Amino acid sequence: MLTRDLSLEMVRVTELAALAASFYVGLGDKEGGDKVAVDAMRYYLNKIDIEGQIIIGEGEKDNAPMLYNGEILGTKNGPKVDIAVDPVEGTTLLALGQPNAIATIAISASGSMLNPGSSYYMNKLVVSRKAKDVINIDASPTENLQKIAKALGKKINALTVFVLNKPRHVELIKEIRAAGARIIIHDHGDVWGALAAALPETDIDVLMGTGGTPEAIIAAAAIKALDGGMQCIMDPQSDEEKDTLIQEGKRLNQVFQLHDLIKTDDAFFAATGITGSSFLQGVNFRSRNRAMTQSIVMRSHSGTIRYIDGIHHLDKKLNKLGFSLPQL
Repeated sequence: MLTRDLSLEMVRVTELAALAASFYVGLGDKEGGDKVAVDAMRYYLNKIDIEGQIIIGEGEKDNAPMLYNGEILGTKNGPKVDIAVDPVEGTTLLALGQPNAIATIAISASGSMLNPGSSYYMNKLVVSRKAKDVINIDASPTENLQKIAKALGKKINALTVFVLNKPRHVELIKEIRAAGARIIIHDHGDVWGALAAALPETDIDVLMGTGGTPEAIIAAAAIKALDGGMQCIMDPQSDEEKDTLIQEGKRLNQVFQLHDLIKTDDAFFAATGITGSSFLQGVNFRSRNRAMTQSIVMRSHSGTIRYIDGIHHLDKKLNKLGFSLPQL
């Protein structure tokens, strides 16, 4: 069993990544913001008493030199864990200074996290606890919306669905509108969308559509803690990706339930806001050397959810990374 102390360590990881990336908000440099967040995450993960293997990282997909799939991190003096990271979920949001950019991490007991191989995209369906037993990703969006509305005690026209603004979703959006549900369309950020759908206090009831496979596995740790519902199917977006998955022996019609993505209740999820969202504030500078952060951390074993406000002395934190503070 992973100790509860790891929850605060996970927050420290995402806080440091968010603080480093925050200096790139609105500068149009998503690669620069992502790089400093990667450096910050890796720096602190290597301070924690774990032997962690990166299952979902910045790996081959993004050609990142660090936090790559298979990298071993930590002091090697603690439990073996699987790690999934997205140092900046929403690099474009960061670069444009738009809401909902977050730093995220999930960890679980070693061997429990799905290794998706060359799957980069999944079709996803995410709901909160009250509707988790009625969803069926093989059914039509209309049928799912009807059942979700009934489970939540709402009419369909009171449901709000999160969908990514992608050409692949043109028909999905048409069907959701025809069914009468409301839609919140975002260009990026389906970890945030999955969290919003699973958290009962947000204005999002459902996440539908195809997004990143890494984001699905990261979000799964949070949805487990929230006792929400999640189903996914691999959805390759190119013939090359499809052929590679077939060569790897993947069944493209396999429905992944929540417990297939993370096969244990011994998991943690943490996120820190970089730019503000409906449930997390972004990094807020109080002076040249002081900033405030807001984070959420969840533990699936206990179902505990904590919101943590942090006040940080930047020169003490970021200078350790060799990160020069700009003049504020």
